[in-house]
Amino acid sequence: MTFPQHRLRRLRSSSPLRRLVAETSLSKDDLVAPLFIREGITEPQEIHSLPGVFQHSRESLIKEIEELCELGIPGIVLFGIPEKKDPTGSESWNPKGIVQEAVRDCKRTAGADLVVIADLCVDEYTDHGHCGVVNDDGTINNDETLKLYRKIAQSQAEAGADIIAPSGMMDGQVAAIRTALDEMNFQQTPILSYSAKYASGLYGPFRDAVNISLENSDRKSYQQDWRNAREALTEIRADLSEGADMIMVKPAVTYLDIISKAREITDVPIAAYHVSGEYAMIKAASQQGWIDGDQVALEQLTAIKRAGANFILTYHAKEAAKIL
Repeated sequence: MTFPQHRLRRLRSSSPLRRLVAETSLSKDDLVAPLFIREGITEPQEIHSLPGVFQHSRESLIKEIEELCELGIPGIVLFGIPEKKDPTGSESWNPKGIVQEAVRDCKRTAGADLVVIADLCVDEYTDHGHCGVVNDDGTINNDETLKLYRKIAQSQAEAGADIIAPSGMMDGQVAAIRTALDEMNFQQTPILSYSAKYASGLYGPFRDAVNISLENSDRKSYQQDWRNAREALTEIRADLSEGADMIMVKPAVTYLDIISKAREITDVPIAAYHVSGEYAMIKAASQQGWIDGDQVALEQLTAIKRAGANFILTYHAKEAAKIL
C-alpha cells in the first residue's frame, strides 16, 4: 500500500535531494554582524557573556571589517561605548564621537562593498542607561528624546552611515528622524526601525557589552509587552505610516509569530535581531557539550528566515558565513 507520507520520505533520502527541495534557504547574504566599538582602548576586549564577541578598538574594528568582507557578509550594525556618559547621552551626536568615527573607518575600509547600519539610541551613552531623556519622576520624556534622535540621525548620516536604525521605541521616532534627514538632504538614506522591540529578558549580555548596569534594565514602559502580538502590529503600522523603509522584530526566535504576522501585513523588508541572550544560550550549552552549537545556530537562523525575515542581525554571522 502507498501512503502520501512515502513521497515525503523519498524526498528526504539524500543530502543533495533534501537541499534540492528545501523550502527555505539560508545564505551569507542574509546576515548582518553586530559590532561594538569602544572609545579609549587600543586592543579588543572579549565580552565575557558573549564568547567570541569583542569590544573593538578602532584598529581592531578595521581588521574585523576586512575579514567580514572577505567572507562576503553584506552588512554590519554599529554600537558605540563612549568614555564619557551623561544624562542626555550627548556623545551620541558628537561629530567626532566613537560611532561616527567608526562609520568613517568602515567606509574607508570597505567602501560600497559593505552596508553600514548605525544603531540610533542613547542607552549606551547615558549614565542612567535608558533610551531617552528621564524626567524627575523616573518616566521617559518622549518628545524631548525625539529632539535628541534628530541630532543623532543627522550626525550619523553626515558620517556616512548607509542606514539609520532607531531602536529606542519612542512614539513618533521615525517621523522625527525622516524629517531631520530630509532637512539635511539625506532623502536617500533609509530608516530601519526597531518597530517591534520587546522588553525581553534576553538582552543581558548586550547590556554587559555596552557597559549598562542591569539595575537600569526595566524598559517596560516604552518597549513591547512580551504577552502581546496585536500591539506589535499596531507599532509596525505606525512606523510604516511615518516613513520607515524597513522594520525589525527583536528578539527573533522567541517572536517568530510576530515576524510571520508582520510578513502578512507588509511587503517592506523585515529584519530580525537574533539577540545576545539567544546567542549566549547556544554558546553556553555548546561549551557544556549538550548541543551541537553550529547546527542549532543554523537551525534557529533558518527558522527566522522561514518565518518571513529578509535578513538577520546575529552574533553568529561570521561563524555561519564560514559554514555556509
